[in-house]
Amino acid sequence: MKILCIGDAMIQAASFEKACDELKLKDKEISAVDWESDPLKLQDRRLVIEKKGPDAEPVLPAIEEADKDTEMLLVLYAPVSSAALDAMPNLRLVGAARAGQENVDVKAATDRGILVHNIMGRNAHAVSDFAIGLLFAEARNIARAHHGIMQGTWRKKFSNSDYVPEIMGKTLGLVGFGYIGRLVAQKLSGFNLRVLVFDPYVSEEELAKWNAVKVSKEELFQQADFISIHARLTDSTKGLVGRDVLKLMKPTAILINTARAGLIDEDALFEALKNKQIGGAAIDVHNAEPLGEKNRWLELDNVTLTTHIAGTTAEALTNSPYILIADINKLLAGEKPAFLLNPEVLDHPKAKAWLSSLR
Repeated sequence: MKILCIGDAMIQAASFEKACDELKLKDKEISAVDWESDPLKLQDRRLVIEKKGPDAEPVLPAIEEADKDTEMLLVLYAPVSSAALDAMPNLRLVGAARAGQENVDVKAATDRGILVHNIMGRNAHAVSDFAIGLLFAEARNIARAHHGIMQGTWRKKFSNSDYVPEIMGKTLGLVGFGYIGRLVAQKLSGFNLRVLVFDPYVSEEELAKWNAVKVSKEELFQQADFISIHARLTDSTKGLVGRDVLKLMKPTAILINTARAGLIDEDALFEALKNKQIGGAAIDVHNAEPLGEKNRWLELDNVTLTTHIAGTTAEALTNSPYILIADINKLLAGEKPAFLLNPEVLDHPKAKAWLSSLR
């Protein structure tokens, strides 16, 4: 089986190749190439792809020049458009070592009988840790106090000085209760929080495990002291947090976003913070990155800003290819994989013939 691995600055192609070797991916012949090795350029390119889809970039030379008998393509952020799929006529599986699927045209793959794997939870611990860190940083002015010292001042007065909160016993609102949202609830369980969840897809059984209560979006924003966003960005969730629900928040409440910038109406949030309509916010994801020296967010003293780093830990990156290959191995062995995005393709004649030839 011929496999093409396309790495980048976050996970190099050699890491995919190593995972294939160590997990003994069946009868492999691997080609490995890196796409974008500059971290800053990769950030810019992946943001465009996440907003516009894989067609935002032309077919990569590595794909155009790949062996026409290539059956499997493994990537992280590299774009895999319908045109890219057409350039590999014998491709039977695309594996993306991430939860997001914006860089792969899943519909085009499905139409062509190509299986698509992603992985869930690869950076769930990293992001949940970071979200909790942002909660403490914003609530207790940790970053602002540090910045003041570095600038030669000894700050004692802050935007929220009249209501600096303790975390214990407050109400936590989680928008999205997947891998990351559940870990946030678990890791904060020692603080005796009341946990509210807005997630149309979560079961009562899953909520019960974490003593969480399912509520409407409006109820969550009205009642929560701390709100953390952990939803996926889709056409239906774009602008999920707008002026309507921001107006419902307590004037002392804090909003945290480590998910996707497009989930929040950025103009509405900026106005709510500037007018002290809400207590504060902590944001790791932005509509334009980097922000630049004269960005309007720098005017505010009730927001903690970070540079889209919530999911970036050594473990989240190094483990990803192994999680992906292990799941693909399940598929090839006739077992049920955990992260197949288009299981209906298993009934496609091309997929059935390919899988039968490998067993």
